[in-house]
Amino acid sequence: MQVKKIIAFSVLLALAPAGQAMAASATAADSATASTQPASSDCSNGFGTRLAAAYREDAQPADPNATPTPRRAMDAPLDSPPFPSSEWQIGALPAPIGVPDTNAQYPLEKALACNALGHWMQRNRIEVFGWITPSANLSSSGFTNYPLSYNTRPNRLEFDQAVINIQRVEDTVQTDHIDWGFNISNLYGYDYHYTVMKGVFSNQLLNHPNSNGPQAGKVYGDDPMLFYGDLYIPWVAEGMVVRVGRYLSPPDIEAQFSPQNYLMTHSILYTTDPYTQMGIMTSTRLSPQWTVQLGINASNDTAPWNHSARPTLQACARWVSASNNDMLYPCVNSLNGSDYNYNNVQMYVMTWGHRFSEKVHILTEAYRIFGRNIPGFGPGGTPGVVASSPLPGEAGAFGAVNYLNIELSPRNMLSIRNEFYNDERGQRTGFATRYSSHTVGITHWVSQDLEIQPELRYEHSYDVDAYNGGKKNDQAVALIDAIIHF
Repeated sequence: MQVKKIIAFSVLLALAPAGQAMAASATAADSATASTQPASSDCSNGFGTRLAAAYREDAQPADPNATPTPRRAMDAPLDSPPFPSSEWQIGALPAPIGVPDTNAQYPLEKALACNALGHWMQRNRIEVFGWITPSANLSSSGFTNYPLSYNTRPNRLEFDQAVINIQRVEDTVQTDHIDWGFNISNLYGYDYHYTVMKGVFSNQLLNHPNSNGPQAGKVYGDDPMLFYGDLYIPWVAEGMVVRVGRYLSPPDIEAQFSPQNYLMTHSILYTTDPYTQMGIMTSTRLSPQWTVQLGINASNDTAPWNHSARPTLQACARWVSASNNDMLYPCVNSLNGSDYNYNNVQMYVMTWGHRFSEKVHILTEAYRIFGRNIPGFGPGGTPGVVASSPLPGEAGAFGAVNYLNIELSPRNMLSIRNEFYNDERGQRTGFATRYSSHTVGITHWVSQDLEIQPELRYEHSYDVDAYNGGKKNDQAVALIDAIIHF
């Protein structure tokens, strides 16, 4: 077992110096040599040559004199990279209204630019890109790392996710015409265990025999995780975006997609709350500082055509201070009068962001979630046995998490996460206990196309043994992943 652990970490760690070597080699080449190398825009070369050229070009330093893209929003408060985003968070939008599409053009899109498909995509502002995320972990647990996610299987290499995105981002900077956008994102890998929506290819998880691991379902699965259309109407207040389809649950600091996170693992708070919703969401900018959001969906992680669907309201508001140093984002993320059904929890959440400087900021999130009339959680159950009551009852949880994020250099970020979580009756994690978790990690950008994220995490359960399947009250894990963009 020890040999396997060493091999697992060695393989993944090898990606870092290899990527560094490629970047350093490209940077060190003199201008005469560089001029003889094919360019990704040279259509006389084949697709493979253009793709390799795009990776080589992306390893070069960004142009510090590049002209900023015009925007109708407040200045970007954060540096990205190394932070995963340059904007204060807001869900159900590609970016705050008034912020231009600043997505990087990744190698696949550059290599496609010379053919008829690429020309059509450029004319119509269609983007295609993605990433692959392998990982490895060493854990003090032997059977399961849960409620750590997504790296639930301990002491192994893991194929977390391969994601392909096809999208068009609506132009919300202009105010003279209606515009539209869409997003289709497909995820394959182990992480599908946490993203599946009931009624959307969910049989591979919900109706599949146990995979002889810590989680039910197939070991690796596929999830068409996002499919929505956006309509931007500039004449409603200072601009409104109407989103229809399956979208990410708006409030969280963390996200399902690897590149959108400060750390590679997720908080317990995030692990146990809603992931995606399907419905209609409106986002309206009242001023550069205020945006309000209203929506209705089929309840958390449930498709409207599934029998578990329940009409559910959403309401959020985002405020940013005039100094751009503070952000508040309260959300009623799930509100209905129905009993618990699949993941139908009521959820009230608040996020606060504060910028100490351009290089240091914090993000703090707290929520209360609960479900009504959940089978097994009424009075009269066996003490210490979760869901042992013959009657239904209410069960919920409270969680709070804080991120301290520090820019060490333009290519390096340090993130420290501390969390408290109280699963009051054990309905969310399977154990009625209070938890704390403490995580420190670094994101190193080898180039625009390669991120390396090593991380150390320690967590503890206070009232019962909740780790390694109920055998221990604490857990220590060392992890690393690589995000390889294409």
